[in-house]
Amino acid sequence: MYGSHFGLKELPFTITPDTSFFFAHSSHQVALNTLLVAARSGEGFMKVIGEVGIGKTLLCRKFLGALNHREFVTAYIPNPYLQPMTLLLACADELGIKYPQYINQHQLLRLLNRYLIDSYAKGKRVLLCLDEAQAIPIETLESLRLLSNLETERRKLMQVVLFGQPELNARLDNPSIRQLKQRICFACQLSPLNMSEVEFYISHRLAVAGYRGPRLFPHRAVKAIYRVSNGVPRLVNILAHKALMAAFGEGARVVADRHVRMAVADTESTQGALTVKARIKKYLTALVSAVTAISLLPLTTLVLTGATLVTGSPV
Repeated sequence: MYGSHFGLKELPFTITPDTSFFFAHSSHQVALNTLLVAARSGEGFMKVIGEVGIGKTLLCRKFLGALNHREFVTAYIPNPYLQPMTLLLACADELGIKYPQYINQHQLLRLLNRYLIDSYAKGKRVLLCLDEAQAIPIETLESLRLLSNLETERRKLMQVVLFGQPELNARLDNPSIRQLKQRICFACQLSPLNMSEVEFYISHRLAVAGYRGPRLFPHRAVKAIYRVSNGVPRLVNILAHKALMAAFGEGARVVADRHVRMAVADTESTQGALTVKARIKKYLTALVSAVTAISLLPLTTLVLTGATLVTGSPV
């Protein structure tokens, strides 16, 4: 691979959510700060919304890692597309709660409630993070609300953070779970990177990976990556990784525009965006050509044409 060629200790643009590569750009840092404050203040439900590839899972892991584990007991469920009973079992497993092989939902809820009360007595807060929350069935969301009902006079005994795509908002608009929506005290919206942030993002990941040489991605190459990725971190990673592979294949020490073009051509998820941009460019080119052609017509021709359009008959 290209690691030794560019003097890297590890690959900088993998798409696995490695918290050592966390880049604290505006919306992600605001969301992280909000979650930490909300968790410490004992709020019940929190919500983080972001498009595919925006970095929700990485933020979730960074958030969990930033909590004081002498104060918090945490549980993380990456795939909550589960029926109510199965979700409760998953929560029990994550929290290390022992239960008999054959147990019904009522018995399991009692065990979970007892665990929450015992944790509170020990001065610990229990926090549950659900990734891909837009996939949670409606009835499972309702059972989650019922589980969070247990509280003292001062705070909830269980805090829940929902990480999901924008479809989660539509799901929460369902009238049958309006009580859950009312309980969401903090909501964060993650946004893509802008052009300057993409530049810092690429430099940041290279530095974390051990790169210490001159600039590896010139401004033009970064601009090309930004234009195609629209600032979505996962796409930036994919394109930067493939551009480095293309440069390595040619023995180059710097990523050029052509290397980014090769990366784009090899990335299926960017083809739709390219097609739309190509259509817009074609339309604008045709429009400019038409305007130019009209401006070159003799004035008498324009007057006659205008008269014909207005009166509907030749002058």
